[in-house]
Amino acid sequence: MEDIEHGIFHYDNGIGYSLKRLYKKPGVEIRNYISGKRVGHFRPISLTIILATVYALLYHLLGVTLINSDNKGSIVHLERIMKYYSWYVFFTIPVFAFATKIAFRVKKYNFSELIIFEAFKSTQRLLVHILFLPLFYAFVSTPKLITLLNYILIVIDITLILWTNIQFFDHKKKLTVWSSTLLAYFIYIICIFTLLVLIIVISNYFSIALL
Repeated sequence: MEDIEHGIFHYDNGIGYSLKRLYKKPGVEIRNYISGKRVGHFRPISLTIILATVYALLYHLLGVTLINSDNKGSIVHLERIMKYYSWYVFFTIPVFAFATKIAFRVKKYNFSELIIFEAFKSTQRLLVHILFLPLFYAFVSTPKLITLLNYILIVIDITLILWTNIQFFDHKKKLTVWSSTLLAYFIYIICIFTLLVLIIVISNYFSIALL
């Protein structure tokens, strides 16, 4: 609790400081953090959970629509994710770390350090998604614009990931980082999709069994 209170009210020593640094030289900053230069930074996992919680709260308060679909099943599954969104984001961090380790064939950093790396990257994307929520609210009755906003966010997400990876893996050729980033993202999508399908199947099975 003290960590959160201190981080919120000190721009140059906490949440504000970490976010500011992550939009200047993210890859370099994360690499320095992992190497032990952590003065002024907010803890990455805590920061991710806080931003994910803020995102989920604003989502429910604004009553926004994130998908343009008439499929009630898709909407129900999205609402399930949003109900436990901070846990969902927390769960995706090690999946991203696994995908990065495989795609980049990382040997220099251990898995816990890659989790720190991916946690910081998640905070980058979460802040952008939070800033986009008012737009989703404003265009809630315009399905085509909702779809467009989602595509824009995907492009921004991939751009942020690529930008950070190029700096973090600066010992690799840029073309290698590009291809490895796309491969890691592809591995991540497959893993998340597979796990979500398994969760849905298992939850549906137990729901039927309890009837």
